[in-house]
Amino acid sequence: MFSATPHPRAIGILIFDGFQLLDAAGPITVFEMPARGLSPAPYQLTVYSLKGGPARASSGVEMHSEKLPAGLTLDTLIVSGGEGTRSAMTDAAMLNALRDLSDRTRRTCSVCSGSFLLAAAGLLEGRRATTHWRRSEGFARLFPATQLDADRIYVRDGKFWTSAGITAGIDLSLALVADDLGDEVAHAAARELVVHHRRHGGQSQFSVMQDLTLASGKFDALIGWIRTNLAADINVEGMAEQAGMSARNFARVFRTETGTTPAKFVEKLRLEAARQRVETTSLSLQQIARETGFSDPERMRVSFVKAYGQPPMVLRRQRLSASEIQKLSKNND
Repeated sequence: MFSATPHPRAIGILIFDGFQLLDAAGPITVFEMPARGLSPAPYQLTVYSLKGGPARASSGVEMHSEKLPAGLTLDTLIVSGGEGTRSAMTDAAMLNALRDLSDRTRRTCSVCSGSFLLAAAGLLEGRRATTHWRRSEGFARLFPATQLDADRIYVRDGKFWTSAGITAGIDLSLALVADDLGDEVAHAAARELVVHHRRHGGQSQFSVMQDLTLASGKFDALIGWIRTNLAADINVEGMAEQAGMSARNFARVFRTETGTTPAKFVEKLRLEAARQRVETTSLSLQQIARETGFSDPERMRVSFVKAYGQPPMVLRRQRLSASEIQKLSKNND
């Protein structure tokens, strides 16, 4: 059994009408997990709202909350996101409360579009932050003084932690647990949650980007063409031709529709395909790089480290038995 701090850390989850349920429930569940193996329990969890009582999530489900008291001191504040942020970020009382509470909080965090509330309160000015990819363009327009890193799972800048869409709040919370109690406790929490592994903050919002075809049907045919031609030399001009558009207009419309540039999107598809082959096949890294358009293993390795925080062979070893590793090592020598 691990030892914990003498006094539990006070974790406050801030919600409001129209909040996204998983933005609150995900972190709450993560912080619950260490209590199963630590004594005394390392965290004390409380859900707050400005007025207290039930707050209705965007799904229609209500969650009970305590009224946010004046002078409250927290170890960690986590601000939920959701469609309700659009009205909450114009609520002067909400923004004043956030500024006041953050001054007495060791860590101020947001999940998904909760970053809009932190930014509207002036807490992210001159700092790095992230948010849900779909709302990144609006965030950049509204808060130009914040350096938006829209392709990250979560971003830490001093005491401020911001995370991407919905399930990324789980990754953020596991990172906070690791920061408090060490990687071993965070990994144990991830196992309890049946999370395959804790994604590093530097990892791309990759699982979301896989499903961009669901966001709009405008480029479905193009995306299908890219997926089947990853080994080819794919450029903006070629994609624009496939879409029946001029290169300039295509680049603009594609970014509006998907939240990313054509070049970054192609790289994400290549990473997706390469990772699938790395983890589930015995193909050599050289062959995988060639089939997925990376040309050579070194270029693929650099992209993997940037996206996942680990090179291809480390990810492969995490999935394979010792005998399989030995066999594959011979193939990659």
